[in-house]
Amino acid sequence: MNDATSSWLLLVVSLPTQGATARMRIWRALKALGCAALRDGAYLLPAGADRHQALRELADDCVREGGTAWLMAVQPSADEEPAYLALFDRGGELAELRKTWKDANRGLVAMTPQELLRLQRRLQRDYDAVKATDYFPSDASTETEAAWTEFNRRIGALMSPDEPQDAPGELPRLDAAKYRGRTWATRRRLWVDRVASAWLIHRFIDPDARFKWLAKPADCPKSALGFDFDGATFTHVGDRVTFETLLASFGLDEDPALRRLGAMVHQLDVGGEPVPEAIGFEAVMAGARERLDDDDALLAEMGRVLDSLYAHFGRDASRAKT
Repeated sequence: MNDATSSWLLLVVSLPTQGATARMRIWRALKALGCAALRDGAYLLPAGADRHQALRELADDCVREGGTAWLMAVQPSADEEPAYLALFDRGGELAELRKTWKDANRGLVAMTPQELLRLQRRLQRDYDAVKATDYFPSDASTETEAAWTEFNRRIGALMSPDEPQDAPGELPRLDAAKYRGRTWATRRRLWVDRVASAWLIHRFIDPDARFKWLAKPADCPKSALGFDFDGATFTHVGDRVTFETLLASFGLDEDPALRRLGAMVHQLDVGGEPVPEAIGFEAVMAGARERLDDDDALLAEMGRVLDSLYAHFGRDASRAKT
């Protein structure tokens, strides 16, 4: 079958009456794909190579279970096309997601960081499931994407108040030797970018660094090097988070393991390309933050985690060269 000349895929299946387990497994797979049920045993999807492969595998599964399956291309007439499209209108589901986020917003301020993370992940899974079957994005899709971005911004603000705004500008290359034995200051109750930046400073820039944790950015001493707040010496620049600004400023961005860490911090701080290790680091960080009220202790604990991740990424980089 040539998908390029077909608009739709139709799977017609029949399973033995005793195959309840197989029937449920296949039904769940069809639901996850977002198939429209035309009648019992007849399922429609917009054509596409990936979707054709997925339906072909389900058809083969039906046959292995003693049933029958037919996968065919369907080309509706111009008059029929609107009815087909209407079967895949996700407007109602998207509206329900937006309502859920609006309702959840009211209780965010009372949640702990771990509770916020659990809520965010659960809602992300729900949203991803709908997006995966939103084959014909509409204005409702755009509206929902904007609402999700705003909801995440709200959670981020609660997890890390006073988060700096991006500032334009070029980054001059700095000599780390001139930044030794200094006092470095950032907002207290460390979160991902701040704890990773403090680790980077101590490990690669200023081994004798002393850290001051601020109740608010205005408390930063004039003699201290501030980081990760508006007006700080080192903060967000362009699309870089503070960790990445430090990497670029001190020429550390040539280290592939540090670049991988930077990508992870970037994703967790402002979003971006997924890094597999990010969700684990975020969970450990949230748990440590719950247990430890002292930021020095929090930095020491998370520093060990970052040491391990740095070694892990370094090993991957070495293997990639061979």
